[in-house]
Amino acid sequence: MRFMQRLVHAIRPSAGATSPRPGQLIRTLPEDSWRDYPADGITPSRMASILRSADAGALDETMQLYEQMEEKDAHLFSVANTRRLGLTGLDWQVISASEVREGVDRSMADEAAAFCREQLTRLECFDEVLQHLALALGRNIALAELVWESQRSGPVLVDIVPVEFTRIALGELDEPRILTKQEPLKGVALPPNKFIVHTPHSTSGHPSRGGLLRVSALAFLGKQFALKDWLVFGEVFGMPVRIARYEPSATPQEKRELLDMLQSLGSDAAGIFSKAVELEFAEPKVNAGPSPYESICNFLNREMSKAWLGQTLTVETVGQSSAFAAADVHDRVRRDLLEDDIRKEGRTLRRDLLRPLSQLGFGRDVPVPFFRRKLEAPRDMRELVDVLSTAVNRLGLKVPQRWAHDVLGIPEPGDAEDVLEATDASSPVA
Repeated sequence: MRFMQRLVHAIRPSAGATSPRPGQLIRTLPEDSWRDYPADGITPSRMASILRSADAGALDETMQLYEQMEEKDAHLFSVANTRRLGLTGLDWQVISASEVREGVDRSMADEAAAFCREQLTRLECFDEVLQHLALALGRNIALAELVWESQRSGPVLVDIVPVEFTRIALGELDEPRILTKQEPLKGVALPPNKFIVHTPHSTSGHPSRGGLLRVSALAFLGKQFALKDWLVFGEVFGMPVRIARYEPSATPQEKRELLDMLQSLGSDAAGIFSKAVELEFAEPKVNAGPSPYESICNFLNREMSKAWLGQTLTVETVGQSSAFAAADVHDRVRRDLLEDDIRKEGRTLRRDLLRPLSQLGFGRDVPVPFFRRKLEAPRDMRELVDVLSTAVNRLGLKVPQRWAHDVLGIPEPGDAEDVLEATDASSPVA
């Protein structure tokens, strides 16, 4: 098999895809670690200006804003991580095109899938690249560079390098471009077979729109104002108001001194006043109801949860009746979002990674394999055993033994490994 791979790779390099540029195009610059912190003291007009600049193609400030939004909002960070980890926490696999589509050359399809699987397994950085691409769920765009090495047999993939988000720009036709030291404003076009471009929420429309962080921007902004007012309120809430009454004949100098003493009384809890000064402490009324700022923050948190997870009860169950049953239903809604994320990730990696890998090694006519995540539906094991027993013993269906081991979670025994023997082969397993 491997001999045939090397042979085909050696005799058909010109019949494959466009030969990619060898080496690494995007070099790390000191400026990549610089940040402007646009979310500090942000206002509605300032946020609108940043988002409009992204629509015009300048994404660097918007990407810095998105990064800071997750840093400053713990709830947003939580739901964003939950959405991303639901995808990246699953094992990945490369599936032969013969298992998905009919009428393809099974031998060549299986060989191409095995070749791609071997290449990706060899890359130690591949899982980190997948985590980087998952950030596109919020930012709506993520890039990674394919680093090829020219060898006698043809181009060989040796590394995949994530591209810093502040290095991404959009051209006049909304196509992704890369900012370099030579082209720091307009950037350079992406060479063929050199970049993975993941835009999960932009099957049509502008690449800077549609990301979940952009959808969360208004809720983030409102929550920042509510938190600021809440902290100011919490600082003075419960503190008695200090009132000093002076004689009408008091001079401006005496009034200023009296004010200074009241202010020092708040921090030092001690003061000296004339007998002519009437001092009063006005205790605030205690409000037993919830703070309006807390209600605003909770409302905006729920809005973020809906945007990212499609529901709220797997995140917050405080004050909810029948929380467990409702959360179970809502978790199934979140599974629909996960399946959609898996489809979009697989489509991107098949187009930008598996296709050049396959075609550069086997030619343009090779059936391109598929990238999938292993997402198993929750099963009742006892019910599954009954179904298998009925299918095999009563209906006579041919069930692949490897598949049965996988779905039951039972590993296949080794050649010299002891196995359990059935005590009564005629009775079904209970």
